[in-house]
Amino acid sequence: MTSGTLTHTNSERERVPRDSMETDQRKARIFGVLFIITFLTSLPAYFMFQSAIEDPVGFIAGIGSNTLILGAVVLELFLIIANIGTAVVLYPIVRRQNKVLGLGFVAARILESVFIAVGIIFVLGLVSLRQDSPDAADLALSLAAMKDWTFLFGPGLIVPFGNGLILGYLMYKSGLVPRPLALLGLVAGPILLISSFGTLFDVGWTGGVATEGGLIALLLVAPEFIWELSLGIYCAIWGFRRNAPILETTVR
Repeated sequence: MTSGTLTHTNSERERVPRDSMETDQRKARIFGVLFIITFLTSLPAYFMFQSAIEDPVGFIAGIGSNTLILGAVVLELFLIIANIGTAVVLYPIVRRQNKVLGLGFVAARILESVFIAVGIIFVLGLVSLRQDSPDAADLALSLAAMKDWTFLFGPGLIVPFGNGLILGYLMYKSGLVPRPLALLGLVAGPILLISSFGTLFDVGWTGGVATEGGLIALLLVAPEFIWELSLGIYCAIWGFRRNAPILETTVR
Protein backbone atom coordinates (compact mmCIF):
# COMPACT_ATOMS: atom_id res chain seq x y z
CA MET A 1 0.00 0.00 0.00
CA THR A 2 1.41 3.43 -0.95
CA SER A 3 2.12 6.08 1.71
CA GLY A 4 -0.65 8.29 0.36
CA THR A 5 -3.35 5.70 0.82
CA LEU A 6 -5.63 5.88 3.84
CA THR A 7 -5.40 2.72 5.95
CA HIS A 8 -8.54 1.41 7.68
CA THR A 9 -7.79 -0.49 10.88
CA ASN A 10 -11.37 -1.72 11.17
CA SER A 11 -13.41 -2.65 8.13
CA GLU A 12 -16.57 -1.58 9.94
CA ARG A 13 -15.35 1.99 10.40
CA GLU A 14 -15.92 4.75 7.92
CA ARG A 15 -15.00 8.34 7.27
CA VAL A 16 -16.87 10.87 9.41
CA PRO A 17 -17.64 14.40 8.15
CA ARG A 18 -15.51 17.12 9.72
CA ASP A 19 -18.49 18.86 11.32
CA SER A 20 -19.82 15.70 12.96
CA MET A 21 -18.16 16.01 16.40
CA GLU A 22 -20.73 18.40 17.86
CA THR A 23 -23.55 16.48 16.20
CA ASP A 24 -22.26 13.29 17.82
CA GLN A 25 -22.11 15.02 21.20
CA ARG A 26 -25.71 16.17 20.85
CA LYS A 27 -26.71 12.60 20.06
CA ALA A 28 -24.75 11.43 23.10
CA ARG A 29 -26.70 13.73 25.39
CA ILE A 30 -30.02 12.76 23.80
CA PHE A 31 -29.03 9.11 24.29
CA GLY A 32 -28.25 9.78 27.95
CA VAL A 33 -31.49 11.66 28.57
CA LEU A 34 -33.51 8.89 26.92
CA PHE A 35 -31.75 6.30 29.08
CA ILE A 36 -32.65 8.30 32.19
CA ILE A 37 -36.25 8.52 30.98
CA THR A 38 -36.37 4.71 30.83
CA PHE A 39 -35.69 4.71 34.57
CA LEU A 40 -38.17 7.50 35.30
CA THR A 41 -40.91 5.56 33.52
CA SER A 42 -40.13 1.89 34.21
CA LEU A 43 -39.56 2.04 37.97
CA PRO A 44 -42.77 3.92 38.91
CA ALA A 45 -44.77 1.78 36.45
CA TYR A 46 -43.41 -1.42 38.00
CA PHE A 47 -44.58 -0.46 41.48
CA MET A 48 -47.88 0.98 40.25
CA PHE A 49 -48.70 -2.35 38.56
CA GLN A 50 -48.13 -4.38 41.71
CA SER A 51 -51.61 -3.94 43.17
CA ALA A 52 -53.06 -5.67 40.10
CA ILE A 53 -50.30 -8.22 39.52
CA GLU A 54 -49.88 -9.42 43.11
CA ASP A 55 -53.63 -9.77 43.73
CA PRO A 56 -55.36 -9.95 40.34
CA VAL A 57 -58.48 -11.55 41.81
CA GLY A 58 -58.85 -8.75 44.34
CA PHE A 59 -58.18 -6.17 41.65
CA ILE A 60 -60.95 -7.31 39.32
CA ALA A 61 -63.23 -7.50 42.36
CA GLY A 62 -62.69 -3.79 42.96
CA ILE A 63 -59.63 -3.56 45.21
CA GLY A 64 -57.11 -0.94 44.12
CA SER A 65 -57.25 1.93 41.68
CA ASN A 66 -57.96 1.74 37.97
CA THR A 67 -56.43 5.18 37.55
CA LEU A 68 -53.15 3.99 39.05
CA ILE A 69 -52.94 1.08 36.62
CA LEU A 70 -53.83 3.20 33.60
CA GLY A 71 -51.20 5.72 34.70
CA ALA A 72 -48.64 2.90 34.74
CA VAL A 73 -49.73 1.91 31.23
CA VAL A 74 -49.05 5.45 30.00
CA LEU A 75 -45.62 5.41 31.66
CA GLU A 76 -44.74 2.15 29.93
CA LEU A 77 -45.82 3.55 26.58
CA PHE A 78 -43.29 6.35 27.10
CA LEU A 79 -40.81 3.69 28.21
CA ILE A 80 -41.20 1.93 24.86
CA ILE A 81 -40.57 5.18 22.99
CA ALA A 82 -37.48 5.96 25.09
CA ASN A 83 -36.20 2.38 24.76
CA ILE A 84 -36.28 2.41 20.98
CA GLY A 85 -35.06 6.00 20.94
CA THR A 86 -31.83 5.07 22.73
CA ALA A 87 -31.03 2.57 19.99
CA VAL A 88 -32.04 4.79 17.07
CA VAL A 89 -29.97 7.73 18.35
CA LEU A 90 -26.92 5.63 19.12
CA TYR A 91 -26.83 3.45 16.00
CA PRO A 92 -25.34 6.01 13.56
CA ILE A 93 -22.36 6.36 15.91
CA VAL A 94 -21.69 2.78 17.03
CA ARG A 95 -22.09 1.44 13.48
CA ARG A 96 -18.69 3.01 12.81
CA GLN A 97 -17.29 0.55 15.33
CA ASN A 98 -19.34 -2.51 14.42
CA LYS A 99 -22.42 -2.47 12.19
CA VAL A 100 -23.56 -5.96 13.16
CA LEU A 101 -23.51 -5.30 16.91
CA GLY A 102 -25.01 -1.86 16.36
CA LEU A 103 -27.97 -3.51 14.63
CA GLY A 104 -28.00 -6.13 17.37
CA PHE A 105 -28.52 -3.41 19.97
CA VAL A 106 -31.35 -1.90 17.94
CA ALA A 107 -32.97 -5.34 17.56
CA ALA A 108 -32.62 -6.08 21.29
CA ARG A 109 -34.27 -2.80 22.23
CA ILE A 110 -37.14 -3.41 19.83
CA LEU A 111 -37.62 -6.98 21.07
CA GLU A 112 -37.57 -5.83 24.70
CA SER A 113 -40.17 -3.19 23.85
CA VAL A 114 -42.38 -5.81 22.18
CA PHE A 115 -42.44 -7.82 25.42
CA ILE A 116 -43.26 -4.66 27.36
CA ALA A 117 -46.11 -3.87 24.97
CA VAL A 118 -47.53 -7.39 25.30
CA GLY A 119 -47.35 -7.03 29.09
CA ILE A 120 -49.35 -3.81 28.83
CA ILE A 121 -52.05 -5.65 26.89
CA PHE A 122 -52.31 -8.31 29.62
CA VAL A 123 -52.70 -5.62 32.28
CA LEU A 124 -55.39 -3.90 30.22
CA GLY A 125 -57.06 -7.30 30.08
CA LEU A 126 -57.28 -7.17 33.89
CA VAL A 127 -58.84 -3.71 33.68
CA SER A 128 -61.43 -5.06 31.24
CA LEU A 129 -62.22 -7.99 33.53
CA ARG A 130 -62.73 -5.57 36.41
CA GLN A 131 -65.32 -3.71 34.36
CA ASP A 132 -67.03 -6.64 32.64
CA SER A 133 -66.32 -9.91 34.45
CA PRO A 134 -65.33 -9.30 38.10
CA ASP A 135 -65.91 -13.00 38.92
CA ALA A 136 -63.42 -14.35 36.33
CA ALA A 137 -60.79 -15.23 38.92
CA ASP A 138 -58.99 -17.92 36.91
CA LEU A 139 -58.60 -15.67 33.90
CA ALA A 140 -57.34 -12.84 36.09
CA LEU A 141 -54.66 -15.10 37.58
CA SER A 142 -53.63 -16.20 34.09
CA LEU A 143 -53.33 -12.63 32.80
CA ALA A 144 -51.22 -11.61 35.82
CA ALA A 145 -48.96 -14.63 35.32
CA MET A 146 -48.48 -13.80 31.63
CA LYS A 147 -47.59 -10.21 32.55
CA ASP A 148 -44.88 -11.62 34.84
CA TRP A 149 -43.58 -13.82 32.02
CA THR A 150 -43.30 -10.85 29.66
CA PHE A 151 -41.28 -9.01 32.31
CA LEU A 152 -38.95 -11.97 32.70
CA PHE A 153 -38.37 -12.46 28.98
CA GLY A 154 -38.12 -8.75 28.12
CA PRO A 155 -36.18 -6.88 30.82
CA GLY A 156 -35.00 -10.16 32.33
CA LEU A 157 -33.55 -12.10 29.39
CA ILE A 158 -33.22 -9.61 26.51
CA VAL A 159 -31.69 -6.72 28.50
CA PRO A 160 -28.62 -8.71 29.67
CA PHE A 161 -27.68 -9.31 26.03
CA GLY A 162 -28.69 -5.92 24.59
CA ASN A 163 -27.94 -3.39 27.30
CA GLY A 164 -25.32 -5.49 29.05
CA LEU A 165 -23.13 -7.48 26.68
CA ILE A 166 -23.73 -5.78 23.32
CA LEU A 167 -23.86 -2.18 24.54
CA GLY A 168 -21.09 -2.77 27.06
CA TYR A 169 -18.83 -4.24 24.37
CA LEU A 170 -19.57 -1.42 21.92
CA MET A 171 -18.82 1.20 24.56
CA TYR A 172 -15.65 -0.59 25.62
CA LYS A 173 -14.21 -1.08 22.12
CA SER A 174 -15.18 2.36 20.86
CA GLY A 175 -13.96 4.29 23.90
CA LEU A 176 -17.12 6.41 23.89
CA VAL A 177 -17.26 6.23 27.70
CA PRO A 178 -14.55 5.48 30.30
CA ARG A 179 -13.53 1.83 30.04
CA PRO A 180 -14.21 1.01 33.72
CA LEU A 181 -17.81 2.10 33.14
CA ALA A 182 -18.08 -0.03 29.99
CA LEU A 183 -16.58 -3.01 31.85
CA LEU A 184 -19.39 -2.71 34.37
CA GLY A 185 -21.85 -3.37 31.54
CA LEU A 186 -19.89 -6.44 30.41
CA VAL A 187 -20.02 -7.80 33.96
CA ALA A 188 -23.58 -6.73 34.77
CA GLY A 189 -25.14 -8.43 31.73
CA PRO A 190 -24.09 -12.00 32.62
CA ILE A 191 -24.98 -11.43 36.29
CA LEU A 192 -28.52 -10.34 35.37
CA LEU A 193 -28.76 -13.29 33.00
CA ILE A 194 -27.89 -15.65 35.86
CA SER A 195 -30.59 -14.01 37.98
CA SER A 196 -33.19 -14.35 35.22
CA PHE A 197 -32.37 -17.99 34.51
CA GLY A 198 -32.58 -18.63 38.23
CA THR A 199 -36.08 -17.18 38.23
CA LEU A 200 -36.99 -19.12 35.09
CA PHE A 201 -35.93 -22.43 36.66
CA ASP A 202 -37.25 -21.48 40.11
CA VAL A 203 -34.01 -21.90 42.08
CA GLY A 204 -35.38 -20.01 45.07
CA TRP A 205 -34.39 -16.38 44.80
CA THR A 206 -37.73 -14.95 43.80
CA GLY A 207 -38.88 -14.12 47.34
CA GLY A 208 -39.42 -10.66 48.79
CA VAL A 209 -36.53 -8.32 49.53
CA ALA A 210 -36.75 -9.17 53.22
CA THR A 211 -36.05 -12.85 52.51
CA GLU A 212 -32.67 -14.40 51.75
CA GLY A 213 -33.77 -15.33 48.25
CA GLY A 214 -35.10 -11.85 47.60
CA LEU A 215 -31.84 -10.27 48.74
CA ILE A 216 -29.87 -12.53 46.39
CA ALA A 217 -32.10 -11.52 43.47
CA LEU A 218 -31.69 -7.84 44.36
CA LEU A 219 -27.90 -8.16 44.47
CA LEU A 220 -27.85 -9.88 41.09
CA VAL A 221 -29.99 -7.17 39.48
CA ALA A 222 -28.09 -4.24 41.07
CA PRO A 223 -25.03 -4.21 38.72
CA GLU A 224 -27.22 -3.84 35.61
CA PHE A 225 -29.24 -1.12 37.32
CA ILE A 226 -26.07 0.79 38.27
CA TRP A 227 -24.53 0.30 34.80
CA GLU A 228 -27.51 1.64 32.88
CA LEU A 229 -28.17 4.55 35.23
CA SER A 230 -24.49 5.53 35.31
CA LEU A 231 -24.28 5.35 31.51
CA GLY A 232 -27.36 7.54 31.12
CA ILE A 233 -26.11 10.15 33.59
CA TYR A 234 -22.59 10.19 32.13
CA CYS A 235 -23.78 10.69 28.56
CA ALA A 236 -26.47 13.23 29.50
CA ILE A 237 -23.93 15.40 31.36
CA TRP A 238 -20.61 14.88 29.59
CA GLY A 239 -21.55 13.34 26.26
CA PHE A 240 -19.06 10.91 24.72
CA ARG A 241 -15.31 11.06 25.34
CA ARG A 242 -13.95 13.42 22.71
CA ASN A 243 -10.83 11.34 22.16
CA ALA A 244 -12.85 8.26 21.22
CA PRO A 245 -11.46 7.08 17.83
CA ILE A 246 -14.86 6.88 16.17
CA LEU A 247 -15.54 10.53 17.08
CA GLU A 248 -12.37 11.86 15.48
CA THR A 249 -12.81 14.28 12.58
CA THR A 250 -11.65 11.50 10.28
CA VAL A 251 -11.82 7.96 11.59
CA ARG A 252 -8.65 6.04 10.72
